[in-house]
Amino acid sequence: MPTDSPPSDFENASRDALAFLHQRLGFGLWMVTRTEGDDWVVLHTENHGYDVPEGTVLKWADSFCSRMVRGEGPRIAPASDAVPAYAAAPVGRQVPIGAYAGVPLSRTDGSLFGTLCAIDPHPRPEAIADELPLIELIARLLSRVLECDRSRLEQLRRADRAENQALCDRLTGLYNRRGWDRLLTAEGSRCQRYASPACVVAIDIDGLKTVNDTLGHAAGDEVLRAASDALLTSLRDQDLVARVGGDEFLVLGVECDPQGAASLVKRIEDGFARAGVTASVGLAQHQAGRPLAEAAEEADQTMLANKRARKAM
Repeated sequence: MPTDSPPSDFENASRDALAFLHQRLGFGLWMVTRTEGDDWVVLHTENHGYDVPEGTVLKWADSFCSRMVRGEGPRIAPASDAVPAYAAAPVGRQVPIGAYAGVPLSRTDGSLFGTLCAIDPHPRPEAIADELPLIELIARLLSRVLECDRSRLEQLRRADRAENQALCDRLTGLYNRRGWDRLLTAEGSRCQRYASPACVVAIDIDGLKTVNDTLGHAAGDEVLRAASDALLTSLRDQDLVARVGGDEFLVLGVECDPQGAASLVKRIEDGFARAGVTASVGLAQHQAGRPLAEAAEEADQTMLANKRARKAM
């Protein structure tokens, strides 16, 4: 999955591992993948004959790997059609699969990140099953490299934000539009590289112009400061918030799946209620394989639609 930044240790290790496994064991396609919700994203490949480019997004439920993780099929199937769970998997109707190998890639906490897996259009000799300890060892090593990369990623994220402190809004102390654009670009590259989940929340404060016109701009400034304080107390440390217009805010939920995104919006709305701030809110989930900026645009359009609907009530 190409990005503008240099390859990570995880990417380099994945490519070396896939090349070694192909040389040692054959198979037409070796992959390192990530599963996130319903998506199964192909991160890195050693591809010899399959039309499955890096960045491809498939349905996790359709895959052999989902069945392997649930224990419905073996980690190596020399003749995959002989395994009922694999024979019934929809992915087998999308690409020719005669043999399969796959093992989980796990995070430090034991949760599933994705898989190291391989397919071949033809059945393989039964003896290929004896290579499972080797594949599992490589998967464990890749998992450790991944966790080191993720720790370094968090350090880079903190460094990015410290470097961009100058690009902050004077009134609220939040990032301004330039700061948001820079950090969104950096986070978008990371989302692309690791197929990480993320969401964007667009917020427009209701009635700020009326407050400014009737009570003065000092009162309006107090509303904006109350809104920014409520946002800061609603977010996690890794999340990003910016004031991008007079009464407009954007929030990036980092490593935030749909369930986490719903919780994020609920915390924001509850924080605004406690602060006495009313606002129109729009949420968009980042889609794997698409620019993160598209989610920001979608969130803004959803927010505007919600604002129009509230005014019409």
